[in-house]
Amino acid sequence: MSLIKSISGIRGTIGGNPGDGLSPLDIVKFTSAYATFMRRNSEVKSNVIVVGRDARLSGRMVLNVVVGTLTGMGFDVVNIGLATTPTTELAVIEEGACGGIIITASHNPKQWNALKLLNDKGEFLTDVQGKEVLRIAEAEDFDYADVDHLGREQKNYTYLRRHIDQVLALKLVDVEAIKKANFTVAVDAVNSVGGVAIPKLLEALGVKTVEKLYCDPTGNFGHTPEPIPENLTGIADFMKQGKADVGFVVDPDVDRLAIIMENGEFFVEEYTLVAVADYVLQHTPGSTVSNLSSSRALRDVTVKHGCTYTAAAVGEVNVTTEMRRTGAVIGGEGNGGVIYPELHYGRDALVGVALFLSLLAKSGMKVSELKKTYPQYSIAKTKLELTPDTDVDGILAAVQKHYANENLTTIDGVKIDFDDCWVHLRKSNTEPIIRIYSEASTMEKAEQLGEDIKKIIATL
Repeated sequence: MSLIKSISGIRGTIGGNPGDGLSPLDIVKFTSAYATFMRRNSEVKSNVIVVGRDARLSGRMVLNVVVGTLTGMGFDVVNIGLATTPTTELAVIEEGACGGIIITASHNPKQWNALKLLNDKGEFLTDVQGKEVLRIAEAEDFDYADVDHLGREQKNYTYLRRHIDQVLALKLVDVEAIKKANFTVAVDAVNSVGGVAIPKLLEALGVKTVEKLYCDPTGNFGHTPEPIPENLTGIADFMKQGKADVGFVVDPDVDRLAIIMENGEFFVEEYTLVAVADYVLQHTPGSTVSNLSSSRALRDVTVKHGCTYTAAAVGEVNVTTEMRRTGAVIGGEGNGGVIYPELHYGRDALVGVALFLSLLAKSGMKVSELKKTYPQYSIAKTKLELTPDTDVDGILAAVQKHYANENLTTIDGVKIDFDDCWVHLRKSNTEPIIRIYSEASTMEKAEQLGEDIKKIIATL
């Protein structure tokens, strides 16, 4: 059993002893700590917290415990039911709530679930705020409401429709162009909430033919849920049959978007943000931001448009903080996470789908032809499994020392930038691993770069 406590939220496997996994007692403790933190620190004078969940098997159980705990703390809860992460973020804003909790373990397998914690802007807590929630939980520094001051639960299942309406209202979403293009679109939603959200969005965009794979929101994931090539052979094989113009794949909470080309090949999730940013910059020039583990292609496209690119530490809150600082018009993460401030500061696959289809319709190209217009890089992603005895800081320090004469960035792990390639290693916030990402002109070179790092670590 695993329980990971970080600024990204509280993530764990369901079952087992308290403290070893995400048990009901752990859910109560961390929900209580979050509620206490919001009562003490929220700038919004609201007694409302929004709660939404993805479709994973444990979702209803966790939601019931969370709602009961929040009302026991004296908060009123707006329960929006099955909802994407970006939908929940928007609901916090629309409700004028002091915060929100998204019940989702994102791309983790079905035995996992998590509490993602939002502030009054519908954005994730900062590092400092997250650490204070963990401190409160550890100290059990919270008080529950008496019987006369218990909170109430209100159910409101209209927010997906509202979310779609807001996407349609974006100036750069060209519904007429999409309708005229007469696209056939395939969707793989891994049997979670995206199986409802993405087809409804496509229908609203005027897409008449939608081919659905794993779109029944049962939580019985049709394949390993992370939207990376090795997990997406089903939709890739479908696309090779020439039955659709483009394929979209989302993770269980619909904040990441992967694209499959009409020939069954992968657009590569790094290029989701690159393509959308290229489209946005054509119409609204401005700065861009992505994290240190994202492709150089975004930097290249940004420079092509005469604009400025900045890299941030990995983590959505770090990217959005840098986007606010630089006034970025588009940003996100290379895992297929598009953040478009015109709507909100959160990764949003619905926004990604709508903007990408607008670009594709106006370009008159096939997806494979569009891909060739962008700088061609390959990213290799590997990892090192951690044990309780692993000295992560020691590993990072040793790698930093080994490459001391190179261009280093150490705001998040260690990134080594060479003239024609880079490698970045950092401890994951969501799994007990060190992630190693490397990028070069070919996959062979990128993979070799990652293996070189592993060999150095093995000698430590």
